[in-house]
Amino acid sequence: MMMKKLLCLIAAGALTMSLAACGDKSYKDGTYKGRSSDYTTDEEDGASNGYGEVEITIKDGKITECTYMTYEIDGTPKGDDYGKKDGEVKNEGFYNKAQKANAARSNYAKQLVAKGSIDDVDAISGATINYNEFVEAVNDALLKAEDK
Repeated sequence: MMMKKLLCLIAAGALTMSLAACGDKSYKDGTYKGRSSDYTTDEEDGASNGYGEVEITIKDGKITECTYMTYEIDGTPKGDDYGKKDGEVKNEGFYNKAQKANAARSNYAKQLVAKGSIDDVDAISGATINYNEFVEAVNDALLKAEDK
């Protein structure tokens, strides 16, 4: 019982410190867009190349909405056909990975709204590039939203 109380006190102290650290920045209400830098790989077909964009809405200083989309370098959205070539699955492994990345997009956006901080969004195994683009795009949007 004593150990449980001690752990609760430690957790409460850590939470207080983390909230104090988050309090250093305040954000203006509004809707802000952010973009990651281009990701390129040496893969022969360049299939993983692209970038991510977010749109976040801030109300009362908190993130209330988030959408996240990824694009090919040429601006083509990575939608339901991402991972197919000429409308067909030519590489099953790449297609499965691409579809996992697609599913991760909405998960990352939902986590951000639920948790309120990009630092608390968990990466999804197999969608790490997507995660890194998301973090970069969110940070870009939040920079635009800072109440300086």
